Amino acid sequence: MGDAVDRNANHALRQRFDEVYGQYQRLRSGLDELRSTLDELQVTERSADGRVTATVGARGELITVELDPGIYQARDAAALGRTITETIRRATAGAVAATQDLVAGYLPAGAGPTEFLRTGDFGTLLARADAALGDGR
Repeated sequence: MGDAVDRNANHALRQRFDEVYGQYQRLRSGLDELRSTLDELQVTERSADGRVTATVGARGELITVELDPGIYQARDAAALGRTITETIRRATAGAVAATQDLVAGYLPAGAGPTEFLRTGDFGTLLARADAALGDGR
């Protein structure tokens, strides 16, 4: 009877290992594709008045800012600065959301890194790691 229990336990462990290893292989094989997609990702936003256009990359890095020549007629430097800043912020938020969606497609649902990308809560990510390692901090 003990041998049967051991075989059943080993079988269950082997199935779980195969499942986890399969997830790892899918993740690993998709990383090159993900990296390429993220390298090419660009999000462009236009200001409400259409005179400022900002393009950012996957990490929110500013790629270009384009100003319509008509913007110089207003001669309000503070308003121009606010418009440029807000347009870049919206483009960056769009890039962050697109990056989160892309990365989430390669990670298991509810995975710590996926939640970190969604929330930006580094403390929770570290707490999950500590719990998984049995650190108890």
